[in-house]
Amino acid sequence: MSRVRSKDTAPELVVRRLLHSRGYRYRLHRIDVAGRPDLVLPKYRVAIFVNGCFWHGHSCALFRIPATRTEFWLAKIAANRTRDSLVRGRLREEGWRTLDIWECALRGPRRLDPDNFADQLIAFIAGSQTSDELAERGPNGDCGMTEKGA
Repeated sequence: MSRVRSKDTAPELVVRRLLHSRGYRYRLHRIDVAGRPDLVLPKYRVAIFVNGCFWHGHSCALFRIPATRTEFWLAKIAANRTRDSLVRGRLREEGWRTLDIWECALRGPRRLDPDNFADQLIAFIAGSQTSDELAERGPNGDCGMTEKGA
């Protein structure tokens, strides 16, 4: 577990490169913002979290409960999800808009098309939704954005 990284993960680097190439500037892991989001775009009041599907218990093809120490992992993942929910609520109270980008949106069998992913990401930043998430395509091929708040 010591090799599991919480910063500079491959999905996070993909998002950072994409935003930078489109002219968006951001700050990384700001300690003065609740939950230390992976990317913060202060100009747009947007906090972006790039979540690993395993660590945050996402219901997708990349998530599987380990066969050993199942109770430990279920408790750990449940605690992560509870903390995520509290942090998102606090950020909304402070006037931040939040976007959760799931690992499955960027890799795996049902990952989003890179252009589609970029368009959805930019649309959220430029839009007015308070929170949203980007995840893998659904079984019928629909896009990965699910509207959580308007």
